[in-house]
Amino acid sequence: MIHYHHQTEFLLSDQGLYSNWLQAVIQKEGKVLGELNFIFLSDEALLQMNKEYLNHDYFTDIITFDYCDGDLVSGDLFISVDRVADNAKKYHSEFLEELKRVMVHGVLHLIGYGDKHEDDQLIMRHKEDLYIKMFHVEH
Repeated sequence: MIHYHHQTEFLLSDQGLYSNWLQAVIQKEGKVLGELNFIFLSDEALLQMNKEYLNHDYFTDIITFDYCDGDLVSGDLFISVDRVADNAKKYHSEFLEELKRVMVHGVLHLIGYGDKHEDDQLIMRHKEDLYIKMFHVEH
């Protein structure tokens, strides 16, 4: 089950499309959907979490808390809507395209993909691109 929580003015429309897409991503990776919570909040709120839980004093687009159990993919994904908007401008992308990238990035982390090393970053980016294209094909 996928839940969406909004702590900003931003409201994700067509939540069912996103849920179906992310469930398909999880299935393509050979995993099973458990419970995912996407929480949309401000830069300041996510910065506070980054400081409190990770001891990082910088803005980020997503913080993912992993509650996976075996092949069951579960977690809380906190997304800064402000950071997504800034990144969309920075990378000359549409807001919703950048949001999809951040959402699938968090899910891929839960599935087990990393991004600390250059090789891992290349794999992560390839998977993100692949699955973002899948959103358009399936919906």
